[in-house]
Amino acid sequence: MLILQNISYKHSNTDLLFDNIGFTINNQEKIALIGNNGVGKSTLLKIIASELQPSNGELKVNSEPYYIPQIFGQYNHLTIGEALRVNDKLNALTAILEGNVTEENLTVLNDDWTIEERCYTALKYWQLSDLDLTQKIETLSGGQKTKVFLAGISIHEPELVLLDEPSNHLDHAARELLYNFIDSTNSSLIIVSHDRKLLNLLNTVYELSKRGISIYGGNYNFYAEQKEIEKTALNQDLHSKEKALRKAREKERETIERQQKLDARGKKKQEKSGVARIMMNTLRNNAENSSSKLKSVHVEKIDGISKELRELRSALPDVDQMKFGFDNSGLHKGKILFKANAINYSYKERLLWKKDLNIEIISGERIVLKGNNGSGKTTLIKIILEKLEPKSGTVYSAQNKSVYIDQDYSLINNELKVYDQAQQFNSSGLEEHEIKMRLNRFLFHREYWDKPCSALSGGEKMRLMLCCLTINNGSPDIIILDEPTNNLDIQNIEILSAAINEYKGTLIVVSHDESFLEEINIEKTIQL
Repeated sequence: MLILQNISYKHSNTDLLFDNIGFTINNQEKIALIGNNGVGKSTLLKIIASELQPSNGELKVNSEPYYIPQIFGQYNHLTIGEALRVNDKLNALTAILEGNVTEENLTVLNDDWTIEERCYTALKYWQLSDLDLTQKIETLSGGQKTKVFLAGISIHEPELVLLDEPSNHLDHAARELLYNFIDSTNSSLIIVSHDRKLLNLLNTVYELSKRGISIYGGNYNFYAEQKEIEKTALNQDLHSKEKALRKAREKERETIERQQKLDARGKKKQEKSGVARIMMNTLRNNAENSSSKLKSVHVEKIDGISKELRELRSALPDVDQMKFGFDNSGLHKGKILFKANAINYSYKERLLWKKDLNIEIISGERIVLKGNNGSGKTTLIKIILEKLEPKSGTVYSAQNKSVYIDQDYSLINNELKVYDQAQQFNSSGLEEHEIKMRLNRFLFHREYWDKPCSALSGGEKMRLMLCCLTINNGSPDIIILDEPTNNLDIQNIEILSAAINEYKGTLIVVSHDESFLEEINIEKTIQL
């Protein structure tokens, strides 16, 4: 069991990330922890894993959690055995079996006689039988690193498992293994993920936001339905308040106009009846005071409604009006952009593909490149972009304008500030205020303009990349997206989907996110 009571966390710069977080996780519960980028999901997992200390509050946990982070670079200098914290036990077991039965070796092994068997069984389940426990983590691919740490769950058999974006870098086959594991495990799970197929395997959703934790008793689809109901109710409240504000302003105007007419009429009567000047001044002051009081009453009411309206608008999710806005007139639907006949590529004289590839890409197609890790997806992309030449076969490539967006958004220069980065794409001579308008549309308001790109989250870099493409203006013939949803929260995935669906050119996507592929209307698959 896990109990969090009044947990708060402040960054070193004293910015409050979250405040008074509290919840309880019971045995065998499976929890999805979701929320927008930057709300503190990964930080909360690190606090539960005791890798960070909260600023305030108390945490109680029955046993040590098993934590798999999103990034593994800190383990690169270790062997697989060291990273999985099984090295000492394995060495002790080997020594005992060789006859070195010392008190120290027996203490280290702690009666865990099946440790070696569990290691190799776990690695085999995750399709890592070819790896050796003495191999360095730095020699592994991103997908292999993730699978190594997933294997550690079966080895250590923890009661509580914390997973931060576990399906990132996993190919389709590995994702299926992950889904099966989540479905069958008896461990309690807290999972941070944007993978909606995975989230639908979990029975409760905890949403972390600036307002704290909101709990939804169902899987992700149930959560999405409830959020839609909340959004509809919020929009109804919003329209109701907007209507009330209009009526209040109309009432204010009508009341003031009526009072002014009464005052003018009274003044004329007083002038005709020859009222003394001093009395006229007194009456005028009284009329002005009366008008002022009326206006004050209405202003107070209008201010109250306006404040409620601002609060309602701040509760709305970020709008997804972030569209490319390309001029698509230069695109010729049906034109052959790329054609490959019997091509192959080789590394160290070894052919990459078992069968030569025959591929045709037509303008306007929406294509997904599929294949396990190491199947040559990135190599094929480089051939399409004319950055590599095949070792055999022939290639035709029509003159085209292509944009390649990798999962690290390498087109973004981390040394530049946000405004300067946008200016780098200003090929059409937009004025400064026009660039800032585009940045605002993609949620980069004034406080972001001087912020270094290196400080942006994955979702923010994605939005800046989309913004830069709109500033560049001319519609590219081909947009290639390489695992675009890795490191994005669900909200930013929806923003990306909306922008892509407005694009009319050729789209080539490398992704294992089936929900995302459905949303962007993929119509053709190239399987490697």
